[in-house]
Amino acid sequence: MPYAVTVDAGLRDLRAADHLLRTFAAELGLDEGGFGCTHLVRGERPRVVVSLAPESEAELDEVRAGLVAGGYEVTEGAPDAVGRAVLYRGAGLLSGTMTVEEVLSVSVIDRVTVLGAAGHPHPGTPLVTRRHVRPQWQGGELVLTAMPAVGGTLAPFEVPEPTPCCADH
Repeated sequence: MPYAVTVDAGLRDLRAADHLLRTFAAELGLDEGGFGCTHLVRGERPRVVVSLAPESEAELDEVRAGLVAGGYEVTEGAPDAVGRAVLYRGAGLLSGTMTVEEVLSVSVIDRVTVLGAAGHPHPGTPLVTRRHVRPQWQGGELVLTAMPAVGGTLAPFEVPEPTPCCADH
């Protein structure tokens, strides 16, 4: 992504980061052609930061100005090359059950992989999106990791509302 900025709002979880990205998209009028990603930062202060990568340098200048005007500290570039995409072309179209081929044709996702399986899934395999499709950048490609689900279908590996660790204690 040649044009990107990062915002560290001190977030601790992915749901809050997803919400922040959607808020930025709405408030800044981001074009659907860009990307909004989350990035995990490890170390002394683990957190989730977000990056915004519009399609053009001119749009990046507008995004940067809007974020600064909103009181956010903006860092140039993306923090890493393995972001988890929340905002991307076609994300809003990934609803219900679609075939792998449909997912790839209506979005900018480059490929689908299945946990524990070699190769790629058959293009006609149904994928139950749960309206929560979060591909990740891997080697310059946007890759959706899926897992086998009921009835020979697939589902994105990341679930919309994960159960917190130790929730039953």
